[in-house]
Amino acid sequence: MWASDAGWCTIAVQRMVAKPDREQLHALVEPHWRRLYNFMFRLTLDRDRAERYLHDVFATAAAKIDTKPANPDEVEIWLLGIANQMLEERLPRQPEVNFDILDETLRSESTRTDVVRSLSDPQRDFLLWELKQGCMTAVVNCLPPGERAAFVVCHVLKLPDDLASKSLGITESAYKVRLSRARKKVGDYLAPRCEHVNPMNPCRCPARVGTALHKGFIRQVGPVGGEVSLRKPETIPYGRYGTGIGNEDVPMRDIASIYGGLPDPDPPGDLGKKLVDLLSA
Repeated sequence: MWASDAGWCTIAVQRMVAKPDREQLHALVEPHWRRLYNFMFRLTLDRDRAERYLHDVFATAAAKIDTKPANPDEVEIWLLGIANQMLEERLPRQPEVNFDILDETLRSESTRTDVVRSLSDPQRDFLLWELKQGCMTAVVNCLPPGERAAFVVCHVLKLPDDLASKSLGITESAYKVRLSRARKKVGDYLAPRCEHVNPMNPCRCPARVGTALHKGFIRQVGPVGGEVSLRKPETIPYGRYGTGIGNEDVPMRDIASIYGGLPDPDPPGDLGKKLVDLLSA
């Protein structure tokens, strides 16, 4: 009897909470979905999973829209908190990829420069950009989820310490410990290997594109591989390694600068509208 009463009370409370209308959902989703997608993608290294989780985050937020901060500047932190809590529940405690697997994937075979030489400049620039973006994200995915999240909110989303710790639901001192550990692991891996840290290092993107394509680490798009690119052709400023047309990639010994300069991942341009459509259905 009591359990039945409790169940009916729960249902009654849920019915009392009005479902947000389309205008409210648009105001919730549109200003924030791109940065939340960036956060999801960096932590999962999976575009499909990032899209699914993003929908779940906004569905959770919509269900408790009455708790959304009144200050617009605080909404992103609130949403990141929901996203981080969801990822903590869904991601394995240990990384799904580690530094040894990453080395095995990209550096175990002989270098291949024939692939890059056979491509036109736009195709070559795109694949070099994809490899740099994918490799840097894969390195972060070798971190445990807590350290990974701390690294991303700091160096990719560029949140100040107080807001970053708040978004992760931990104290500022705990956040700084996680961030310090993450920086050391990422730096220890990249410093002796990556050309973007030091041009004298052995791991160079043009020599690894062939291996990365062969092992499915990156994929050809558009006229090269038949896959439709989600980027708008008139706004493709790849250049060498994504630095912009006519620009050279300048090695940066500072890991924070490398990650801070990564372009945002490119979700479908209509993803925000699709999210609103699904949530309002």
